[in-house]
Amino acid sequence: MPSFTVAKTRGKAKLKISEKRTAAMERLVDTYSEDVDVRMLVIQELIPLGLKAVAEELQGEVKRLAGEKHRRGGDTARWGSQNGSVYLRDQKVPVRVPRVRNVRMNEEVPLKTYRRLQAPFDDDTGMLRRLLHGLSTHKYHESSSLAAEAFGISASSLSKRFTRCSAETLKQLQERSLSGYDFVAVFLDAKRYAKDGIMVGLGVTIEGKKVVLGVEQMSAERSEAVTQWFDRLITRGFRFEQGVLFIIDGSKGIRKAIAQTFGPYALVQRCRWHKRENVVSYLNEADQAVFRRRLQDAYAHTTHKEAFAALTQVHRELEPINRSAAGSLLEGLEETLTIHELGLSVELARSLSTTNGIESLFSQLGAYTDKVDRWHNSDQILRWTATGLMDLEPRMHRISGYPFLKVLRYKLSTLVATRTGKHPAAEERELVKVN
Repeated sequence: MPSFTVAKTRGKAKLKISEKRTAAMERLVDTYSEDVDVRMLVIQELIPLGLKAVAEELQGEVKRLAGEKHRRGGDTARWGSQNGSVYLRDQKVPVRVPRVRNVRMNEEVPLKTYRRLQAPFDDDTGMLRRLLHGLSTHKYHESSSLAAEAFGISASSLSKRFTRCSAETLKQLQERSLSGYDFVAVFLDAKRYAKDGIMVGLGVTIEGKKVVLGVEQMSAERSEAVTQWFDRLITRGFRFEQGVLFIIDGSKGIRKAIAQTFGPYALVQRCRWHKRENVVSYLNEADQAVFRRRLQDAYAHTTHKEAFAALTQVHRELEPINRSAAGSLLEGLEETLTIHELGLSVELARSLSTTNGIESLFSQLGAYTDKVDRWHNSDQILRWTATGLMDLEPRMHRISGYPFLKVLRYKLSTLVATRTGKHPAAEERELVKVN
C-alpha cells in the first residue's frame, strides 16, 4: 500500500488521516482489474486486509457458481465448508474454505481463487532474498507483516524452502545455455571457504555485459579439475573459435588448463596487481613501498616497448637487493603485458589488465556468504555461492571502455587466424564448398 506522511502542526493536522487513507484506497481500486490474476496479486499485496479480501473473493466465486444462498435448482449447489489455508505473500494463513458441488455429476467443483492462493507470492523469491540478505530463520517469524494467525514460517520450514529454492538456482546456473553469448574475455578466480575453494568464471560479452559462467568446487586449482570444468562450459555452448582473452591471477594450474583446452584460440593476461604484490612480498617494508610504485609506473606506460623497458630496468635494480624478487618479476612477465601488445585503449586496458573485475564480484558476494556462521557441506557452499551470484548478476555494470571491445574482437580473431593458418575469408569459402 502506498505510504503517506501526515504532516502535523501543533493543534491541527494539515490533512486528516482519514482523507489520506481514502486517497490511498482509491488509488488501489483503480488498479483492481476484473482479471483474476491481477485481483490475486492485489489481494496478496494488501496484507492488512488480506484475510477479509480472501474471504470475499472465495464467497464471490461461490456466488457466481451456485447463485444466492437458498437458491433451488441448477447443476451446482453450496456444500458447506472446510478448513484450509492460503498464502499471503510468503506466509501461510488458515482460512475457512466454502465448497461447491455439481449435484448432477456428484463431484466437487474446485474454486479457482483458492487454487491460485495455494502458492507463495512470487514463487518464494521474497523469502529467498530476505534470508540471502541475512535475516535469520529464527527471526523470520518476528519480521512477519501478518497477524499472529500466520503459520508455516518456522525455522525448519523456512530452511527447507531456502534449500529447495537455492538448489534450483544452482541447477539453473550450472545448466543454462551459453550459446547465445559472444564472449571476448573471461575472468577466472577462486573464492575460499575455509579449506574449500569455489572456482568462478565471469564472462564479458562483446557488449561489455558480465555473465557468470558457472561455479565449481575444487580444493586446489589443479589443471585436471579446471580442464574438466572448461569441457562442461563448452558442452553448454561456450564459443571460443574467434578467440578469447583470459584474465587470471597467475595460477599455473589454470594457465595449463587454458592451454590444453583452448590452445591457439586463447590469449592470457596475467593480473598486474598480483604480479606486483608477489614481487614486493620478498622485500622488506622499507623497499616495498618504493618498488610497488616503480612497478606501477612501469605498467602505466601505454606501449609495449616502453612498459617492457621500464620493467627490465626495475629487474636490474632488484637484482642486487633481492634476487628472489627479481626472479619473481621475470616469471610470466610477457603475459602481464598482453594488453600492451594488443594496443588497446587506456579505458579497456584498465578493465582487463587485472582480476579486479571478479575480485569486486567476490567482495559483493561476501555480503551474502560471510553471514553464514558454519558451512555444513559442499552442497551448502555451492548453493549459497550460486544464489548470491545470480542475485548480483542483473546489477553488474558493463566494464569500462566497453565500446572498444569490438577492436579487441578484431585483434583476437586476427591472432587466431595467424596461429591456425585459417583466415576468416578462407573459412567462409570452405563453408560455401561444403554447403
